[in-house]
This record gives sequence, structure tokens and C-alpha cells, in this order.
Amino acid sequence: MSSADAAPDYSYLGGVAAQLRAPGSSPSGANDWRCRPDARHPQPVVLLHGLSNDTITWNTMSPVLAGAGYCVFTTTYGLGWLGPVGAVTTAQESARQISAFIDRVRAATGAAKVDLVGHSMGGAIPFYYLNHLGGRAKVDDYIALGAPLHGSDLSGVQTAFAGLLNIPGAARQCGGPCQFNTGSPFLRVLDPDPRRSPDVDFTMIVTRYDEVATPYRTGLLRGPNVRNVVLQDRCATDYTEHYEMTADPIAVREVLNALDPTRARPADCTTVLPFVGPVR
Repeated sequence: MSSADAAPDYSYLGGVAAQLRAPGSSPSGANDWRCRPDARHPQPVVLLHGLSNDTITWNTMSPVLAGAGYCVFTTTYGLGWLGPVGAVTTAQESARQISAFIDRVRAATGAAKVDLVGHSMGGAIPFYYLNHLGGRAKVDDYIALGAPLHGSDLSGVQTAFAGLLNIPGAARQCGGPCQFNTGSPFLRVLDPDPRRSPDVDFTMIVTRYDEVATPYRTGLLRGPNVRNVVLQDRCATDYTEHYEMTADPIAVREVLNALDPTRARPADCTTVLPFVGPVR
């Protein structure tokens, strides 16, 4: 059985193991530049990590989506002072890199639009792409998991260390992560208002046990083109936190439902533990 045919590993730790085995490699199912969308899957899916990389973040989601028939593409954007960890450049620079990657995907596949699935900052930075880089005409579905759309206090850590951000140059060196602190002026520039993109369908997925994008409601939006999903409303025994979200089978099912509502079905409720995944 090839890695592409293997059963998905619904665990964040599986992504960590993949990074240790083959640092910086594309996750299984991603970046087949010969893939062409079909009538059932008309848009290629672009997966965008947060403060991580595509190897770790999309170890589960990528092969599941590819197995469902989607053309899947990933990239690690925003590399800088944290080595293999992306999304550390400014959000503006990360958005420019995302824009260029989306154009590359569109050119390769012949698709006019893509579907975006983003985790954490990867679910928030694309609003800059929509609002300031001409992305509205190039995106059909926008799906975010645990996105700090209205800022995050990092479970109170940001408040405790707020004084450090006043050191000259500290926020600039920190880049994207500091731009999503609660009260950051950048949030007004980002302007995550779905009404500005009426032709885009937004699905915002959050967990009440998020320890990074906090309070968890920072990942929710209001608008006629928005569907908000709180994972514990789907399954009370889903204890996933921020990092496990992209491997959580319940969250993965919600992503599939958002990509193809005509074939949506409820997730199978099970016990999902932080980092580890579902209890067997």
C-alpha cells in the first residue's frame, strides 16, 4: 500500500512525525501539478498553514481531500526567523506570497477560482488577499479553522507580555504573529468583513478548547454568506485544541461538507483528544 493509499492519520503528532522523516516535504496527495479539476470538484483546493508549515499542518487533510477527488495544493509561505516555521514574515508579505501561489495554481489547473482552507493565521491572512490584493474574484469557498480574525490574547499570554511589544522594533521583528495580537492596528487594515466579498462562501470552524486563537469566538464571523461551526456543537466529546484541529476527523468532515454541500453528511461523533486524535 502506498502512502497515498494509506488510511489517514487523524493526529497532529502524525504531522510532526512526517516533518521529522522528510522535513519540508509536501504532504501526501498535494502538489500534483498535472491534476485537473472535474465537474464534481471544479475548484482546486489551496491549504494554508498557520505558525507551522505545510508538512506538519496538512498531513491528514491533504490525503483526505485528494482521496475525495480534489486537486490539492500546499505551500509553506512566510519563512523567516523561525527556520522551517512559516507565517513569520509580515501578514502583508505572506499574503503576497499566497497570492502568487494561487496564481500559479490557477495557471496550472486552468481554474478561474480556488477554494481556500486555512488554519490559524492561514485562515486570517487571506482576508488581506481578498481586500487588498484582488483575491475576491479568485476565491469561491473560504474555510478557516481556528483563525484569529479579531485578534488573539493567546490565553492571556499576550496580555502578560504586552509590554515587550512596545520595545522598538520588537513587533516588526515578530512579524505576522504580533500583527494578530488583540488590539493590533493591523486588524483594522485586515478588516475581516465577509460582506465585502459577497460572492465568497465562508465557513468558520472553531473549537471551544482553543488555546491559541483565544477567545475562541475570534474565529467566528457574521454575514449572509457565513456558516459558523463550533465543533463541540457537532460532538460534545471532541476535545480538540488548536493544533489537532487540522487532523480532527470531525473538523475534516466539516471541511468536506463546506467544499461540497450537496453531499454533506454529519460527522461521526467520537472522542477526540488534544494532539493525539480520536480514541480507538
